[in-house]
Amino acid sequence: MLKTHNCGQLRVTDAGSTVELAGWVHRRRDHGNVVFVDLRDRFGITQVVFNADLSPAAHALATELHLEYVIRVTGQVMPRPDGMRNPDMPTGDIEILATHLEILNEARLPVFHINREGDVDEAVRLRYRYLDLRRPRMQRNLVLYHEVAQFMRTYLSARDFIEIETPILFKSTPEGARDYVVPSRIHPGKFYALPQSPQQLKQLLMVSGIERYFQIARCFRDEDQRSDRQPEFTQLDLEMSFVDREDVMGLMEDLLTSLVPSVCSKRIAEIPFPRMSYADAIAKYGSDKPDLRFGLTLIDLTDLAINSEFDVFSATARSGGLVKALVAPDCAGYSRRQIDELVQLAKDLGGSGLATVQIRPDGVRSSLGKVLPDSEMQSIISRCGASEGDLILIAADRPQVVAQILGQLRLEFGRRLSLLDDNILAFAWITDFPLLEWNEEEQRFTAVHHPFTAPVDQDLPMLETAPAEVRAKAYDIVANGYEIGGGSIRIHRRSIQERLFAAIGMTQEAAQSQFGHLLEAFEFGAPPHGGIAAGMARLVMLLAGEPNIREVMAFPKSQSAVDLMTDAPSELTTKQLGELHIRVDES
Repeated sequence: MLKTHNCGQLRVTDAGSTVELAGWVHRRRDHGNVVFVDLRDRFGITQVVFNADLSPAAHALATELHLEYVIRVTGQVMPRPDGMRNPDMPTGDIEILATHLEILNEARLPVFHINREGDVDEAVRLRYRYLDLRRPRMQRNLVLYHEVAQFMRTYLSARDFIEIETPILFKSTPEGARDYVVPSRIHPGKFYALPQSPQQLKQLLMVSGIERYFQIARCFRDEDQRSDRQPEFTQLDLEMSFVDREDVMGLMEDLLTSLVPSVCSKRIAEIPFPRMSYADAIAKYGSDKPDLRFGLTLIDLTDLAINSEFDVFSATARSGGLVKALVAPDCAGYSRRQIDELVQLAKDLGGSGLATVQIRPDGVRSSLGKVLPDSEMQSIISRCGASEGDLILIAADRPQVVAQILGQLRLEFGRRLSLLDDNILAFAWITDFPLLEWNEEEQRFTAVHHPFTAPVDQDLPMLETAPAEVRAKAYDIVANGYEIGGGSIRIHRRSIQERLFAAIGMTQEAAQSQFGHLLEAFEFGAPPHGGIAAGMARLVMLLAGEPNIREVMAFPKSQSAVDLMTDAPSELTTKQLGELHIRVDES
């Protein structure tokens, strides 16, 4: 080893010891006869003193140091003089009086400050990710990620789970997001797919009699990027045999309630975690991943609107749409410009507009003032429980549009009104999802989660006659407005799996071609089983209090799915394309 101690290790009790340290020059201060260097490694910072009277050679070399030089020093641990101690540093009571200095490598001037936080363009940070990762904040996040993964491994191993690796090169089974595909050189015209999840493989492990499996699994999905999404990601993936929904949810809840206090200071809002159905979540919060750190629930006005003198309200209610409201407390003083911004937000989210009611000291001011009688206005105010100072926002549209508009406005006012406590983790379970949903573009039903999710037993007879009414044995764990993970009890009988494939418009031939291996396995005594997968980066993001998952990943892609550091994806040479039997269409 080039060092005897790390830079966060030494204390006053080590005074008098001769030590060797190595790391990066974090800061340098030249006072002529004395040079001070803050030496940094992953573990912390130690102040090193180069005194020309004590060691002229080391001092002379220290005057040549620049930020981020990699150096090795030898010296004696000394207590700092009275009045010079730094209580903000773990090593602030000591310093190293250097007797020897070796420059292990020089460094260009960094393109941004590593020794302090500041606004740096994210593209620059990703381009020079190896520098960005030197920053203490990023190193803390990577350590936290490691601690979370290690806790999960220890927790599950103690409960008889076996960690098993599943293949990265798998078969393309296009149901869900788009696959990343890998051409085969030795099988011209054929392709592997990178797994979107180990879903089928972990079910096959249950058929294999493993009973309890887990994996910190790498997954790949070719889909549009968001702040909480990446084209490649890692999830805690687990599966259990001979279980029902309560068994899986109970295990995951216990894991999270044990994990959080062991790795961070955040407080869990409520234990046991609240539960609500998908329908209730949409109705109350406009989202199936509600942020429960604050209230501001949506209020249904549809029954009032059905006989409204305002045609937009009555026509919407009578045609199967919804009229719902959100109350923003203490926002009645919004200006015309601020109101217009909210209306525009509603339009950007697919709505036709937004009605507003401002309850001001001088009376009610509303965009509905000329079309709504006073009696209707008072009925709306009463239903909303609004009072002086409040702003009522009303959306009238198709149910999914109303949910989208008011759900997003709810989050917006949560931010504006400072209702989002970053020290709280408000976990909740969302259950009873629809099994299937109608895909207008493809003119067929598709699986809400995936086509291996079991339907609720009593709903199974409706799979052919009323597929939209069938509920799934599915469950999502959410926190602070994010989906942390999702799971379900799986189909384990071939006959039911074939019925599900038929319900989503898949022919018997297509089902056999894509999923024949799974269907056949079900014929050999597949046990009842279920599981869950939780996104590692998304969970760590919340634990770390970061705004997006790129802040907790070592080498993330940009929002356009590009690695700015290496410029991937990149073109292949003509020779490589020929070996893979691929021709690029450049039209």
